[in-house]
Amino acid sequence: MRQLIIIKAVGKRKVGWYAILIPCLLAALLVSFIGSISLAAVKIPADKTEIKTAPRIDRMDYPALYPNDPCLEGDAIWVVQARLRDLGYDMEPDGRYDQVTVQNIRLFQLAHNLPDDGVVNKTVWEALMVQDQSIECLTENDPVQPVKRTLIVIDVATRKLILYEDDKPVKEYPVAVGKSSTPTPLGEWKVAQKCVNWGNGFGTRWMGLNVPWGIFGIHGTNKPYSIGSYASHGCIRMFNRQVEELYPLVPWGCPVRIVQNGKMFPEDLTPVKLKKGSSGQRVVYVQSRLKELGIVMDRADGRYGNMTELAVKYYQVWHDLPPTGEMDEATYQSMGMIKQKQ
Repeated sequence: MRQLIIIKAVGKRKVGWYAILIPCLLAALLVSFIGSISLAAVKIPADKTEIKTAPRIDRMDYPALYPNDPCLEGDAIWVVQARLRDLGYDMEPDGRYDQVTVQNIRLFQLAHNLPDDGVVNKTVWEALMVQDQSIECLTENDPVQPVKRTLIVIDVATRKLILYEDDKPVKEYPVAVGKSSTPTPLGEWKVAQKCVNWGNGFGTRWMGLNVPWGIFGIHGTNKPYSIGSYASHGCIRMFNRQVEELYPLVPWGCPVRIVQNGKMFPEDLTPVKLKKGSSGQRVVYVQSRLKELGIVMDRADGRYGNMTELAVKYYQVWHDLPPTGEMDEATYQSMGMIKQKQ
């Protein structure tokens, strides 16, 4: 009788153990099955390179813009969209080179007898940035007031902008300028565009400069903390309230001198051969040095045209150099722009 009771007790324990084990196994199988269905439904790329990211283009050196999947993004696209809107196209800037932007670029290209491929190359950039002064998007000076001779001087070393009227400083503002990788162009420029409310990184006012190798301007910002530093892609940033104050005081074609510690060329540089048709920052250096040496010519505007070629020839003749009108190593040395060889 006692043995029977023990057997029954053991049997009860065995039945209880199976009763717990079997539901657990069934639950595990169910979870595994549901998990396999979820993984099959959500296809996770095995290789991370399959995940596409939108290329960002913030450069202002006339970068190529083109239809892409995913679409290009960045400040360069914002400039294109803002200019299209200024010119009357149905465009709301958002910094994305989407199908609406591509279509508006194609319409712009057709209107200017350019290939309508939706690609923004240097030719399209130059056509976009030409300003028609008849466009009524500006704040102008009071026509009753007498015209004053205005000049803007920006020193990238001190990060200061000074407005002169009739040779007297009347306004001074702190600014942000280009980083070392995207420097603000030194030279003698002119205000070529004036537009309002570009928004985003361009703030409430835009005054574009006629720099021949990119899009550079004086504008507001949505990053006021950057003022006083080297932070931009080459443009000159101002507080929005201050650029709004400056804007109506600056007429079309106002000269803008951008210097570094008062100069437009470095103490020493690597000589690069330059000739008629060249353009860029090095041309500004040569033009500025010629003016400093007393050779009268036009502005230091980075364009190696007839006047610059003539000025170089004039210098070469008076310093017993072959009058080629081209900048070679001997001419650089004679002008004191590179160190003499030992």
